[in-house]
Amino acid sequence: MSKLITNTIKIIIGSFIFAISVNYFAISNDLGEGGVTGITMILYYLYAWSPALTNLILNGILLIIGWRFLDKATVLYTILAMLCMSLFLNITHEWHFVTNQRIVAALGAGVLMGAGMGLIMLGNGTTAGSAIIAKLLNKFLGWNVSYALLFCDIFVVAFSVAVIGIESLILTVVSLYVSTKVLDYLLEGFNPKKAVTIISKHHEELAAAIDQEIERGITVFDAQGYYSKAEKPVLYIVISRQQLLPVTKIISRIDPEAFVIVNEVQSVIGEGFTRQIMSE
Repeated sequence: MSKLITNTIKIIIGSFIFAISVNYFAISNDLGEGGVTGITMILYYLYAWSPALTNLILNGILLIIGWRFLDKATVLYTILAMLCMSLFLNITHEWHFVTNQRIVAALGAGVLMGAGMGLIMLGNGTTAGSAIIAKLLNKFLGWNVSYALLFCDIFVVAFSVAVIGIESLILTVVSLYVSTKVLDYLLEGFNPKKAVTIISKHHEELAAAIDQEIERGITVFDAQGYYSKAEKPVLYIVISRQQLLPVTKIISRIDPEAFVIVNEVQSVIGEGFTRQIMSE
């Protein structure tokens, strides 16, 4: 029950933020958008059709298509997101932020769009539209969700140039890029990690010290030096950024001559780390 309440709150807040990004920043400054939202904005510019209504109709059609491919919990959460988005789009349709520096509007729209979609997806829902397509690409092809969304959105934006013009098109692409980065950070960046690879003659001592002092699991690989042909066990460990300094201190204390490689890790899935956001 607590998970249901938490997901519902995330979806409601995310839908509200999404609506603000559309009405307050994008439409007020003649910007476009990708996916179904972009189509609803084009219809608004051309025929003054209500984005709230067209959003509900078009997303409903895509949701029917996605029904058989997505788990039922996600579909139900998505229905909630659709209804909330249409409601908030209607409530905020007179909210306007008009500026001569339209890049500010593009950045504002991008940040809020990404934040809104991110909260909705963290609540196990989608914004329907291209988000359904992106989630299907993630499920069946393993595509990164945020970049699958960007691909779908740019496809729609490319056809909107005849309505919004080149300048607005460029600003819209900037907005899409920002929203993608924000969404990517929300889905995968709250738990950044470091991967540390250690090659040392004192691997046993290092592994024991790291296990005892840092309390993080270590993987040992069997490797062989090409020149010396000597066996060299390799230690591999994934840690938080806060644990990097303590680990390097352990290495310096036990074997200052150890060969150490530190890599950025965007997302870690498995025991001891966050679960996969898009898992079904």
